[in-house]
Amino acid sequence: MTNDQLQSKAINSIKFLSVDGVQTAKSGHPGLPMGDSGIAYTLWMRQLRFNPKNPKWFNRERFILSGGHGSMLLYTMLHLTGYDISIDDLASFRQWESITPGHPEYGMTPGVEVTTGPLGQGFANGVGMAIAESHMAAEFNRPGFSIVDHYTFAIVTDGDLMEGVSSEAASLAGHLKLGKLIYFYDDNRISIDGSTDLAFTEDRAARFKAYGWHVSFVNDPFDIEALSQAVEDAKVDQRPSLIVVRTTIGHGLPTVGGTEEAHGSPPGWEEIKQAKENADWPVEPKFYVPDDVKEHFLTKVEDGQVLEAEWEALLASYREKYPDLAEELVRRLEGGLPEDWESALPVFPADEKGMASRAASGEVLNALAKKIPELMGGSADLAPSNKTWINNEKAFQADSQEGRNMHFGVRENAMGSIINGMAVHGGLIPYGGTFLVFSDYMRPALRLSGLSHYPSIWIFTHDSIGVGEDGPTHQPVEHAAGLRIIPNLVTIRPGDANETAQAWGFAIKHREPTAILLSRQNLPTIDREKFGEADGLMRGAYVLADMGEGDPELILMASGSEVDLILRAAGNLAAEGVNVRIVSFPSWELFERQDQAYRDSILPPSVTARLAVEAGTTFGWERWTGDKGSVIGLDHYGASAPGNLVMQKFGFTVAHVIEESLALLRNHAASK
Repeated sequence: MTNDQLQSKAINSIKFLSVDGVQTAKSGHPGLPMGDSGIAYTLWMRQLRFNPKNPKWFNRERFILSGGHGSMLLYTMLHLTGYDISIDDLASFRQWESITPGHPEYGMTPGVEVTTGPLGQGFANGVGMAIAESHMAAEFNRPGFSIVDHYTFAIVTDGDLMEGVSSEAASLAGHLKLGKLIYFYDDNRISIDGSTDLAFTEDRAARFKAYGWHVSFVNDPFDIEALSQAVEDAKVDQRPSLIVVRTTIGHGLPTVGGTEEAHGSPPGWEEIKQAKENADWPVEPKFYVPDDVKEHFLTKVEDGQVLEAEWEALLASYREKYPDLAEELVRRLEGGLPEDWESALPVFPADEKGMASRAASGEVLNALAKKIPELMGGSADLAPSNKTWINNEKAFQADSQEGRNMHFGVRENAMGSIINGMAVHGGLIPYGGTFLVFSDYMRPALRLSGLSHYPSIWIFTHDSIGVGEDGPTHQPVEHAAGLRIIPNLVTIRPGDANETAQAWGFAIKHREPTAILLSRQNLPTIDREKFGEADGLMRGAYVLADMGEGDPELILMASGSEVDLILRAAGNLAAEGVNVRIVSFPSWELFERQDQAYRDSILPPSVTARLAVEAGTTFGWERWTGDKGSVIGLDHYGASAPGNLVMQKFGFTVAHVIEESLALLRNHAASK
């Protein structure tokens, strides 16, 4: 058998494993796997450097299936090349508790690098991975020691290129000249509605050339040599590369191939039977792979072990010549933190004037950055406002890839997805900042960080109507609540500088998706000798003080800038004889994690007179106030005026808190 014949059999194996899986599941997307089977073969067998027996080997090439609906293609390739994915797993596609879900999910399936399916997200994740690789290469590589040296590949689709996030990410990637980024564009010109001519007619290649990408073309998606040469040409270009491949969706399906019907519906066993017969392929058994094809694909197991062993040998030599660098690299790859890093967290003295929590965050970031060199990030053209700049460090640019400060430009959507890609690459602790109101632009990335447990850090400043003169377009109202409902995302709204330090400490220590919400306006720094210690933040809510002569009869709780407000109101209430407890409540998620005994110790069930105060929507606070409590919040938009006046006009005053507290106590007394 000639090599061409073996390759043809291998590609047919990819096609028919994929379509058998989709049809067995009675749902899924056969079009992409069949149309891109030649691209997948070329990548896995000719280009990707990986070790199936160690999917997390650091110096592997990363592959992203950005069109995640074609997931059977990815699962098929992982199975064939020796990852821990069996034929039974392929046959369990899209079924309960299988490791082959409808769209690829990070952390569930060996070899899946990121969660994809929401189109464009994988495209931008890959940009983040390429940034991480180039930064770490600049940081650790030395002459003769390319210890960090891998490409990021992806298959991207028409749908990916239609989504705005890919345009933002492509623009930044071109600017940064990310030459280790190589994408295959599955140019099948079919979307769910029909031909892409319905809505997508610009010259995509010209667009990417304008972004600063190297663009090439392959007209035959099964010409392995042409596809391989396109990759080799891309590797010698200093720009990111888009290889445009003219494909046919559902290639080989006799009646639906090349049409929108091949996109997202099982073709039926009769259609598959005809396709197999036309390819001279056995109709039965299903999930058939010839023995010689199995052996061919499984050569990647030994190849991968050799590649990793060679890298380990290089690392051993590197360790001898550069022991400190090697120790640092290994620490970071293992996810460890520098010894005694927490000592870098600043402790801020009590100060009635205080500082904006965004300013405190900037000080904390800079203190931690001196101790934790893997901290890297920036903001969406808002570094002076978000306080996200690491002092005395360069910006990451094409000519200064060692820089730790990112200029994302006004690209919140891409920034979120890029940060996620950096986070899963390994070796970095990335963060990204913008105004809280613009977290809306980032919601797909925020949701995926929660879904996939990406350890991304989000810095959201200008967190309330306290923004002031910019008015309701820039004043977040529903945003804190909107973040709190994202599962697995820890949202923290610190009440002063020391809580801000603790919020950063949590994000660094626990390495889970964390959003820190920060004020524009100054917040008094609480006197911690008089009130509860700020490390109570780690438990989500804690008692600042009990004021009065006996057990509390009223609980005041707040987050962020409103903590000082309830502190001042509580002093007045105590002077009037009210026994009041003050609770700082920076994080619902962290409080929910505590055992019932702790939660009851902070919010005793016997105390039902509870008032929550937060300059945002009241939605959700009833969970903590109970049905007999009350909330001072904002269930409407803000207004343009000086921030302190806006807060006053909308009821965020000591007088109003006292008034509501007394009314609450009267109502409770009357109901007894």
